Amino acid sequence: MSSLRRIYYDLFSLVYDFIIRLHSRDVEGSLRGFITEKTNLLKGDRALDLCTGTGSVAVKLAKYVGENGLVVGLDFSRGMLEKAKQKAVGQDLKHFYLVQGNASRLPFRSASFHGVTCSHAFYELKEVERSNAIDEVARILIDGGRFCLMEHAKPEKLVPRLFFYVRLFFLGSRDARKFLSEGNTIFGKRFKNITKMMSPTGQSKLIYGEKWGG
Repeated sequence: MSSLRRIYYDLFSLVYDFIIRLHSRDVEGSLRGFITEKTNLLKGDRALDLCTGTGSVAVKLAKYVGENGLVVGLDFSRGMLEKAKQKAVGQDLKHFYLVQGNASRLPFRSASFHGVTCSHAFYELKEVERSNAIDEVARILIDGGRFCLMEHAKPEKLVPRLFFYVRLFFLGSRDARKFLSEGNTIFGKRFKNITKMMSPTGQSKLIYGEKWGG
């Protein structure tokens, strides 16, 4: 991603959590629990949160896998990672790590994670970046490991739908609208048992699949 976009997100990190709560109507953080539960992780497992932002999902994952597990939050924005670090330090999560990097070029060994999550960020990647990121996720997952991808659902009411399209215009990639309506197709042949469902808030949808073995 461009340096201008990185600067934007470094600044956006200052109000990110507040804006996301307003947009998703998820005051109690039920979406984080929802995506964490669907990762199918066990205590002691290793998990990666792509485009982790301020680390809200990654922190939830860290608590879920316990002290014998390991969680990594990856993001290209240093500002976002600083906010995530504050959350981790504040909750004394010693098995929680943050990495500045690109989702389409993951700096991890093959088959090193039991589960991968990405919440409300994949649509911002360009089509080729998303394709590369899917390949990378499949590479770093163990056989049978689950990739959980949560994205915005198109609001039914007129005014929220207008703001939804404004956000897509300014933050999404050129084909973001098509991706959000046909998101399950991006899993391609890398994953099996692909499932799609709405979130408890009704404002987001979750797509997940398991890496093919062999």
